[in-house]
Amino acid sequence: MSDLAKDPIDSPMQEVATQIVTTLHGAGYEAYFAGGCVRDLLRGVAPKDYDIVSSATPEEILQIYPRSGVVGAHFGVVLVRYGGFSFEIATFREDGAYHDGRRPDFVRFSSAKEDAKRRDFTINGLFYDPLTKTIIDYVDGQADLKVGLLRAIGNPSERFGEDFLRLLRAIRFATVLDFQIETATWLALCAAVPHIRSISPERIQSELDRIWISPHRLRGFDLLTESGLMAILLPEVMALQGCEQAPEFHPEGDVFVHTRAMISLLPADAGLTLVLSVLFHDIAKPATSYFDVEKARICSPAHERVGAEMTRKILQRFRYPNAVIDTVSEAVEHHMRFKDAQKMRLSTLRRFMARPHFADELELHRVDCLSSHRKLGNYEFILNKQREFPETTRPLLPDWFLRGEDLIALDWKSGPALGRVLRTAHDLQLDGTHQSREEALWWLERQANENSKDEQD
Repeated sequence: MSDLAKDPIDSPMQEVATQIVTTLHGAGYEAYFAGGCVRDLLRGVAPKDYDIVSSATPEEILQIYPRSGVVGAHFGVVLVRYGGFSFEIATFREDGAYHDGRRPDFVRFSSAKEDAKRRDFTINGLFYDPLTKTIIDYVDGQADLKVGLLRAIGNPSERFGEDFLRLLRAIRFATVLDFQIETATWLALCAAVPHIRSISPERIQSELDRIWISPHRLRGFDLLTESGLMAILLPEVMALQGCEQAPEFHPEGDVFVHTRAMISLLPADAGLTLVLSVLFHDIAKPATSYFDVEKARICSPAHERVGAEMTRKILQRFRYPNAVIDTVSEAVEHHMRFKDAQKMRLSTLRRFMARPHFADELELHRVDCLSSHRKLGNYEFILNKQREFPETTRPLLPDWFLRGEDLIALDWKSGPALGRVLRTAHDLQLDGTHQSREEALWWLERQANENSKDEQD
């Protein structure tokens, strides 16, 4: 045990959590903060939530907080809503044998020491008494926290065997905290990798997402690769290894090297869909690449279109919501269009730039260029166009000058031709040829007259 001079973090949530611990103490029970919140407090990081462990049984907790609900009756967990916050209060327990690689067959209520010993990693096995400002450490978690080491509690093979999701949790903690994984823990992790197949796609997705949105995501990418988890979870990414590219465009190496380099160039705060877009943008190159004899170089025709379909299937495999699937697959499908930006008709360019997730697609293009040929001409061209068409004063896609009723008023027959005329009118508007609705109507009258003559002829 060790003392803290003062709490590293002081927040309204912590104050309420301390009140709960005080109440449990006053009722004659042991109670502490537990797990990740203690780890974060010691790191000087504000916890997102506070878990509490206690010697009180669920029934005894419900007597003190009668409006609470039992969220894990089998595990002795009560959800207490108090002071505008929600807290999970768990009874000290030790676990029975695990036969499904996820949850114990039974639990028995126990002591704080036994509760600490059942947890996954030493840095998550710490307790904190906010009343005495004392750390209770039965697993040497403080020492590992100080040196940045992720170590399984007890026998690492047993810890991973209890819940194989811990394989990914280990990678996630090492990534997010930028910690090293202790050797025995790492060896046990690698040996247990095949068992990740027993974990549901939703649980895997949640852990992978936390890795991808971390500023240290490159470390997570490498650990997933080195452990063998990437080969099982995302074999399509591993297939990028050895997929050669035309050296005049990609002097950095194969597609795997290129993709890894792009991940390293992303800003720290890159969002999930952007990271996934980078990860999968060239996913179809192994399936589409061949050596073009006439061009005397490797080509990957339509890899963006094939890649979009592959991306959609991969994300569906991990049960991503449709909004994420659509955003990422569209970014993959459109990532090659940037090479034609300076050749685009103005109306086409403005429609391209008005895409709802264009900012992420542009960032994908930037790191794509920087990790390969390093030519940013198209990127800079678009930046200049964005300054030329600021959304606040001149929308990229303003309201159309002409509407269907304008054509009908001129006796234009409904049908595909009507839509084509409207689209042409909007192109002229976006190109700047039509500066007002009056100009567009004048043009439309001329078109109507010509159309009438054609029908008479």
